[in-house]
Amino acid sequence: MRHNPGVAAADDVDVIVEQWRRERAGMRPEPMAVFGRIYRLARLVGDRQEKVYAGWGIGRGEFDVLAALRRSGEPYTLAPKALAAGLMLTSGGMTGRLDRLEGAGLVRRTPDPADRRGLRVTLTESGRRVVEESVDAGLAVQRQILDALPPEDQARLADLLRTLLAAAEAEG
Repeated sequence: MRHNPGVAAADDVDVIVEQWRRERAGMRPEPMAVFGRIYRLARLVGDRQEKVYAGWGIGRGEFDVLAALRRSGEPYTLAPKALAAGLMLTSGGMTGRLDRLEGAGLVRRTPDPADRRGLRVTLTESGRRVVEESVDAGLAVQRQILDALPPEDQARLADLLRTLLAAAEAEG
C-alpha cells in the first residue's frame, strides 16, 4: 500500500484502492483515494451535524434554508425560487422544507408585494434564534474535525477543493 510519512495510517479507502490495483492490472484507481475520502468525510461530518441540529428540532435540509435566509441579511427574506436555486432544490423539495419550517414557526410565507403571483419567505424571530445557535454548534463539529490539520494545511485544503469543485462545475 502506498503511504506518505506524516499522515494518518492506512484506512478502508486504501484497502479498496489496493484491491482494485490487484484485481485490475493497469487500472489507475488513484481518484478513488481522493473522492472516496471526500464522500466518506462529507457523510460522517454531515451525520454528526444532523445529530447536532436535531437538538433544535431541525434537520440539515431545514438548517440550510434557515441559514440561507439568515445570510441574506435583514429583513431575512427571500423568494422561494431564489432559495431553491441557491440550495439546488426542486420547487417541490423547497415546498416540503418550507411547510415543515412554517409549521414549526421558524419561517413565514407572505405574498410578494412586488409580484401578486409570488411569495416571500421570512425568518421569524424563533427561526433566527434557532439558526444563530445551531450554526455555532455545526461549526464546532466541523472545527473538531479540521483541527486535525494545522491552519496552513486547512487553508491549502480549502484552496485545492475550490479548484476541484470549479473543474467539476465546468464539466457540468
